[in-house]
Amino acid sequence: MADTHNTFVVLLRGVMPTGKNKVPMAKLREVLSDTGFKNVTTYIQSGNVVVDTPLSAKEVEFQIHGLIKQHIGADLKVIARTGQQLQQVLAENPFSNGHDKSRVFFVLFAESPSQQKTGELMANDFGDEKLVIAGSTAYMYIPGNAARSKLSNTMLEKKLGVAATTRNFNTMSKLLEMSGAGV
Repeated sequence: MADTHNTFVVLLRGVMPTGKNKVPMAKLREVLSDTGFKNVTTYIQSGNVVVDTPLSAKEVEFQIHGLIKQHIGADLKVIARTGQQLQQVLAENPFSNGHDKSRVFFVLFAESPSQQKTGELMANDFGDEKLVIAGSTAYMYIPGNAARSKLSNTMLEKKLGVAATTRNFNTMSKLLEMSGAGV
């Protein structure tokens, strides 16, 4: 039987250029390649990796988390999606028409938040900012300065009780392209 590989986009939560969450991308590529992941590529320094593997998404998340912790020392949440899943996230963006795409942020949850917590959060007024939660993805439209926003990855994690990581439109598009799934 042929060895079938899936291409996964792996998103690391909380990678920083310095400190305890520093993950040198060259070292990460080396560690992943040396442990059996194929076609390992990274994009920018903020924790975006594309790999080929026969593993499932959950196995990828578990293994990469352990490898980073063991070989690099950072204890980060790891979220894996296929290129097709990223393509679906971009296609379902509720802020694609009439919104500045540079102000749209995509939040990928480790798991879908509970309907109760989602309902409680959605009852809030975010002013000019907009939030849509659909399954294991949230879409944020932040027309002003994201650093001063009411909406943030950390706030969503706290209110919804699930780990998450956020990327902008350009990063999501580039990762989709790198996965081979197209744009």
